[in-house]
Amino acid sequence: MGEVRVMVRLTNAVDQALVRRGMLNPEKVRIYEADALVDTGAVRCVLPSHVVQRLGLETMGRRVAEYADGRLEAVDLTEPFTLLVLEREELENAMVLGDEVIIGQTALEKLDLFVDCVNQRLVPNPAHPDQPVSKVK
Repeated sequence: MGEVRVMVRLTNAVDQALVRRGMLNPEKVRIYEADALVDTGAVRCVLPSHVVQRLGLETMGRRVAEYADGRLEAVDLTEPFTLLVLEREELENAMVLGDEVIIGQTALEKLDLFVDCVNQRLVPNPAHPDQPVSKVK
């Protein structure tokens, strides 16, 4: 499979909550747009430290990241941000590492998006083309 990339919009979720409560001017909401790598082998999303700083995200703990070569490393985990992909939006948090924005499998599941390997693109689930649907059992 070739590389799949998609434009994403990341927004500080705390800023959004403060706007809803009338405590922050909407113009002050911190937003970052990126050409993100879609990685179905990654469980979580990943944000580089410069993106975390730009969004003003705090950390809410640490998680262990396992790299492809088997190495383990404890890394910071961000507080929530809003991830907008293909007009679908979801709250996410991410591990802080690397040098590019990575969209992991849990975000793809929550957004109800599939990877079209043949055309190297991200697409809405054909069963739910108009909006994401979450399974509950």
